[in-house]
Amino acid sequence: MTDNGPTVEPQLKPEWEAPESGRRVRGMGSLVPAPIIDVTARKTVLVRDAFFRRALMIADVVAAVAAYVLATLAAGGGAVRWEELLALPLVVVLCKLAALYDRDELRINKATTVDEIPVLFNVATLIALLTVLTGDSVADGGLPPNALLVLWLGLVSFLVLFRGAARWVALRGTGTERCLVVGDADASADIAAKLAGSPRMNSVVIGYVPLRDRVRADDPRPLGRLDELGELITALDVHRVIVAARDTDAENQLDIARAVKALGVKLSVLPRIFEVVGSSSEFDDLDGMTVLGVPRLGLTRSSRAIKRALDLVVAGAGLVIAAPFLAATAIAIKLDSSGSVLFRQKRVGSEGHVFEILKFRTMVADAEARKDELRVDDDSGGLFKIRDDPRITRVGRLLRRSSLDELPQLLNVLQGAMSLVGPRALVVDEDQRLAGWQRRRLHLLKPGMTGPWQILESGRISLYEMAKIDYLYVGNWSMWNDVKLLIRTVPYMLARRGM
Repeated sequence: MTDNGPTVEPQLKPEWEAPESGRRVRGMGSLVPAPIIDVTARKTVLVRDAFFRRALMIADVVAAVAAYVLATLAAGGGAVRWEELLALPLVVVLCKLAALYDRDELRINKATTVDEIPVLFNVATLIALLTVLTGDSVADGGLPPNALLVLWLGLVSFLVLFRGAARWVALRGTGTERCLVVGDADASADIAAKLAGSPRMNSVVIGYVPLRDRVRADDPRPLGRLDELGELITALDVHRVIVAARDTDAENQLDIARAVKALGVKLSVLPRIFEVVGSSSEFDDLDGMTVLGVPRLGLTRSSRAIKRALDLVVAGAGLVIAAPFLAATAIAIKLDSSGSVLFRQKRVGSEGHVFEILKFRTMVADAEARKDELRVDDDSGGLFKIRDDPRITRVGRLLRRSSLDELPQLLNVLQGAMSLVGPRALVVDEDQRLAGWQRRRLHLLKPGMTGPWQILESGRISLYEMAKIDYLYVGNWSMWNDVKLLIRTVPYMLARRGM
């Protein structure tokens, strides 16, 4: 928050009244409120957390039952032995030991099942190995190799599937999470915009409390003062506090964290350093002193080779599988409007090299010529995107809504100009708006068909926000992260959210 402009003392909203059960404690060093055990927000938080844990436990048990039934059928049929039921609590115990029931209470974004796949893979592998060691308890002579393979694949698949379904049900069955931002008005507005309309989160920002005693006159009215934080949490039924301290010292943030945790509500902190170094940094312990190890910006030679091999295998297989659809789409485009089937456009690629990106044509033939006259309607914050663009054809609208117009880029991937996953390839005039670290996002990785920004409601992301997202992707690259982004692209396309 800047300090320019007139400032005013923050005032409470008229409808807020301090509860009789609490006492006001002044001063940054004494934010912890008087003991308030019967806090409504605390009870709501505990109930929500318990609902998520139980839903996930039920999902794990159902997944184990389904996997064992399939394995028994693969082994030749017959009834499932009661001894197999002993494996059900084992699944829950292993998932508990792996902290798979505790992650959701820490996160606002509950759609984290894909992130759990490596751990679920290990859980399924361990259960399959234990089944081999106790084979006679499952079937006479143990399960044959094909049935063991079915058991292992079934456990991995069903755990991911049923856990995703359980989170979907729990997210919609626990009510909206009420969040209070401790920070400036700009941070509160940014967080509120992120939460609004996201299918992966069921949270809302009810307001903010400023970190300073004075706020700008043009800011929205805060809910109260920082020394009233405990009372506000209680009176306004706050379920989570999000600390967005952009320039407050660490000691003040610790005081806020202690006060919030004392009330038993959730606490999330927006760490500014991760906007630069990313989340894959390693915490190092130097005899009690915590040091953050920042990963290098770029890929090793072996990582580049692995990423390229994945590109070639998936792009080649994708073109073969999609060949009938590609041919049918080309015919539909020709019948719908005049012009070429493919749209070619110059984009900026790795190291600033310009290449021609390929897409199915979704607009009328003179679309580029009409771009300047429509620029007044551009509402994308730097990326030229117009809602209800009049240049889009009927077939083109269907292709865009499903993002299938991007499929010809598989040829760009095979040619080596693009990768399956990577930063966005900008057109030349958009790229020229970026400078410094914003342009370095493309220096070390090729642009991708999909990427982190593409699956985050890309029509709502500005050019500079997209550059930051891509920079963090480059700085925190891993093969598993690429696989996750490919997996998440599929439901994005099926949900027809493309623009």
